[in-house]
Amino acid sequence: MGTLVVAALAVLSAAIFLLAKRRGRSATLPLPPGPRPLPFIGNALDMPTGDIPGGLHALCEQYGDIVYLNVLGQHMVVLGTHEAAVDLLEKRSANYSDRPLSPMTEISGFSWGLTSLPYGPWWRRYRRAMHQHFNLNAVERYAGWQEVEAHRLVRRLIDSPEHFVSHIRHFFGSMVLRVTHGLEVDEEEEDFLKVADEALEVFAVVLEPGRYLVEVLPALAYLPSWMPGAGFKRHAASWRRSARRLFEVPWNAAMDAINRGTALPSMAAHIMERAKSLPAEEAVQEEEVGKYATASAYGGGADTTLSTVQTFFVAMLLYPEIQKKAQEELMRVVGPNRLPEKKDLADLPYTQALAKECLRWRTVAPLAVPHRSLEDDEYKGYLIPKGTTILANIWAFSHDERYFSDPDVFKPERHLRDGHLDPDVMDPATIVFGYGRRVCPGQHFAQTSLLIAIATVLHTLDITPPDGPDGMPILPSGKMTRGLLSYPEPFQCKFASRSTEREALLRAGCEGFEMGSLSANLSSS
Repeated sequence: MGTLVVAALAVLSAAIFLLAKRRGRSATLPLPPGPRPLPFIGNALDMPTGDIPGGLHALCEQYGDIVYLNVLGQHMVVLGTHEAAVDLLEKRSANYSDRPLSPMTEISGFSWGLTSLPYGPWWRRYRRAMHQHFNLNAVERYAGWQEVEAHRLVRRLIDSPEHFVSHIRHFFGSMVLRVTHGLEVDEEEEDFLKVADEALEVFAVVLEPGRYLVEVLPALAYLPSWMPGAGFKRHAASWRRSARRLFEVPWNAAMDAINRGTALPSMAAHIMERAKSLPAEEAVQEEEVGKYATASAYGGGADTTLSTVQTFFVAMLLYPEIQKKAQEELMRVVGPNRLPEKKDLADLPYTQALAKECLRWRTVAPLAVPHRSLEDDEYKGYLIPKGTTILANIWAFSHDERYFSDPDVFKPERHLRDGHLDPDVMDPATIVFGYGRRVCPGQHFAQTSLLIAIATVLHTLDITPPDGPDGMPILPSGKMTRGLLSYPEPFQCKFASRSTEREALLRAGCEGFEMGSLSANLSSS
């Protein structure tokens, strides 16, 4: 007994010593450099408005690759370089995988989403469920469905080009919904894509950096909705309805199909099958995981890559010579008598480089989603306090001239050397899909879908700008909207079929795809 007491006292003393040592070290470490704070409000006036990524980049140019801001008492660190993001968010991911507490996430009803979920056991369960169906090996099984949806995309672009943005959204949303819930968009009465669109529009608004003061003054969440400045609370009911429909509507449809015995293989069906073997309480939890994880995958996949494909069309309008080069490569590799397939992509380096440049040139999430430190940390001699919000300036990383010369120019050749992808050039995918344990779980699915779409469109269509009243082509501005998610400013395209034979092939492919083949592939996942 005496020995146990001595051992316990020794452990306790060591813990107290280490805690005191850490606190002592933290007390002597300076905070990272940054603008001088004002009394009470700190650096609130130093936070950029309008072009937030550009404004934060300017601060990093002035103070260094990590900049500290105190915004109304909230610790904030801006990471200005890819290296700093790797050092903290990847190499120290155990400390930087949390999310900041967000009153707007709670108010709007999105606290269940994987993107905003705090790091912990529930997040790991959600992530595990998504990884099983969107890892690199699983994505290989979806190639047939991605190809036929690319054919359908081109058919829609030919038949009704004025709705090309809706067609792009349909392309990605239908593929993801098939994998997550086993639902066919074209065969259902419910407009599932509209459900996702409405929810993500709300999500992008409520989490736009700097839009709502309640994010830095959480006490404002307790204001009565009738008070001035509490308008966000008056919108809460419609926000929560949109968020709820995102996980309830497709999930209920998937459960109805399972109960009828007509369900197609999917992420939802797999999770519910697994739940049958669990004790009652665990089965309920597993269903909850399934409901929210599938909605997170469906919501994210239905919208985020939409921006990148729009960027592809903008680039093809502004750089017609690049469009021609990619089409020449496709003719050499694929030939005039068939359509591109997943197996062709490895032999299309210029098309791959074009897709990489789409990811880099105009970033979808310029500031990503903030991380949060779980404990005090030391980095380069500076203290990063526990609970600090960490902003990774993805836009700045993807336009860093150390890695990408003339970053504002769309140039696929920057990713090539001697006709092959250059392994010494930074892959934009290592930046734009996030860092560490919070990296986008659907990145492999998104990249493959993007490549198949680009190859199919370029092999079958010519993309040109419309003519204005003066007969001159109307080119897109190339500028992006501002917000959590960024999209090209509105523009228009014209599409012309490059070959009646290839158009006939893709129309036949749209109608003749055998669902049994897809179901077998998905079942094996």
